[in-house]
Amino acid sequence: MSTSRSSTGTSAAVIGASWMVFAGASFAITNSAMQYLTMTQGLSSTSATFWQYFISLIAMVPVIWRIGLDGLRTQQLGLHIFRVFLAALGVQFWVAGLANGVPIWQAIALLMTSPFFVTIGATVFLREQASVQRWIATLVGFVGGMIILNPWDDAFQLVAVLPIVAALLWGSSILCMKKLEENESPQSVTLYLLLFLTPVNLVLALIAPGGLVLPVGMTMWWLVILAGLLGAIAQGSLAMAYEKVDAAYLQPFDHLKLPLNVLCGFIVFGWVPPGNLWLGAALIIGASLYIVHVERKQD
Repeated sequence: MSTSRSSTGTSAAVIGASWMVFAGASFAITNSAMQYLTMTQGLSSTSATFWQYFISLIAMVPVIWRIGLDGLRTQQLGLHIFRVFLAALGVQFWVAGLANGVPIWQAIALLMTSPFFVTIGATVFLREQASVQRWIATLVGFVGGMIILNPWDDAFQLVAVLPIVAALLWGSSILCMKKLEENESPQSVTLYLLLFLTPVNLVLALIAPGGLVLPVGMTMWWLVILAGLLGAIAQGSLAMAYEKVDAAYLQPFDHLKLPLNVLCGFIVFGWVPPGNLWLGAALIIGASLYIVHVERKQD
């Protein structure tokens, strides 16, 4: 019996890790498609973001149907909408960074600082206690981000900060989610995000300079459809991964998104990251894994 249970646990772990790696690969292809669509094909970042998430919403209709509209019952509507607004702004800053030529290897590495913003926000706003080890790890993570950002270099451009702004906004969105889940079900939180992310992106696209525009030509449409479908597939893969095993186990596999994005950036744009990426990324990944280790010991 114990052997059977061990085998079942191992199988679930392998399946969960596989779903996480598949999600990372899907996101990497999505990121490259969005960067090619905006930076090379010339579609505005706000319009590209709207169309991507509109197609993702259509693809996620079966998930919405399964959750059911009962998930919309809430006593915290304002916080739900605020959380979606933060997530939408995070997406906008992320795609704007890609559209303005921030290399995907740099953008994704800087985005990996998001958990450290969560640590700061949880301590300040949610009054959660953070250990000294966690603060040290957070500091190390930000040092890694600065090494990758390299603001002291003469070639530094301010647009390189956009992925960090996206990380800050997504970290804030996660804090709202943590607050919501004190009284709301995960299904309710997910449903609000799925249903309202596209309308918020629509408003942001309409008020942006140039307004909302349609993709022109089959190349643009195929890239938008690819990004939308793969984005939905990636979200579904993440859900499957977290259903199989706990988040702490999956964290190292989540970090594989960095080499996957580096690979896609090399294939699509011929970008080869400099040595400071790997040094900074090693600090970020090491710090985040240490935080997971500390939290596991506390549990």
